[in-house]
Amino acid sequence: MGENRGSLCGNDPNQGSDDVADSTIRSAVTRALEDYFRELDGHDCNGLYRLVLREVEVPLLQSVLEYTGGNQTRAAQLLGLNRATLRKKLRENGLINNHEK
Repeated sequence: MGENRGSLCGNDPNQGSDDVADSTIRSAVTRALEDYFRELDGHDCNGLYRLVLREVEVPLLQSVLEYTGGNQTRAAQLLGLNRATLRKKLRENGLINNHEK
């Protein structure tokens, strides 16, 4: 099970760029953006990059914390962030109390 997790997390050196392009997450994001553009129906959109990052960051942080049982050290390792950066992002997104240490 652990070996499979490595390849799913994108750190499998044997995984080619074509495999990455077919990843579940990438496919989901592509579908979501296609739906978004269809909903725009020709109207302009500004700030899409920030919108997507904002929309993806919170569920990413929540899912990783749930997966790690709330262990912020493990979550930071899984995300490739240092723990202080993770805590800053959790505070910025209202996922932990600003006074929590």
